Amino acid sequence: MIDDTRDTPRDEAVEKELEGIPPELREGGEETKDAEGDDPVARLRADLDAAKQEVLYARADTQNLRRRMEKEVQDARSYASTGFARDILSVADNLARAIEAIPAELHDDERMKVFVTGIEATQRELDKVFGQHGITRIAATGLPLDPNQHQAMLEIPSEEHEPGTVVQEMQPGYMIKDRLLRPAMVGVAKKPD
Repeated sequence: MIDDTRDTPRDEAVEKELEGIPPELREGGEETKDAEGDDPVARLRADLDAAKQEVLYARADTQNLRRRMEKEVQDARSYASTGFARDILSVADNLARAIEAIPAELHDDERMKVFVTGIEATQRELDKVFGQHGITRIAATGLPLDPNQHQAMLEIPSEEHEPGTVVQEMQPGYMIKDRLLRPAMVGVAKKPD
C-alpha cells in the first residue's frame, strides 16, 4: 500500500498553524538544535506552558475581581440607606421622648386622646419602616456589656446586678442588617465601694 498523504495539498488552516515552525520539523524531520544548543520544540513547549499558566492566572484574577465587584454591589444595595437611617434615628428618639413625656392623665382626656393616639401610631409606623429596611433595635438592659454594640457612659454601683451588666439605657442603639448603625448608650453596674 502506497502512502500518498504526503503528496496531497494541506488544508489552509494547517498551513497557517505551521508557519512559525521550522520546515525540518514540519515534515517530521529530525529534531535539530539551534546555534545556542536549545531544542526549538522544547522551547516552544515551555512557552506554551507559560502562556497556559498566564491564562489560568488571568482567569482566576478576573473571577476574583468579578466576585469582589458583585459583593460591593450587594453591599451598596444593602447599606445604601445607612446615612439616611442614621439621621432619622434622632427623629425616632424625639418621638419616643414625646410619648414618654405625656402624663398618664392626658391619655384619658377626651381632647388629648386623639393627639396621643396619633403620636403612638406615628411611632408604630416608623418602627414598621425600620423593620422593612433591616433596622433593628439593639437589646441592652439586663445583658452583659458588649463593646461592639454598647457604649458605656457611666458606672452605677449595684448589689443586685453582676458587674459589667447593663442596668440603664440612656439612648437605644440600632443595627442595619448585620452592621452597627448606632451603639446603645448605657449605664453599667459595678460593685459598690
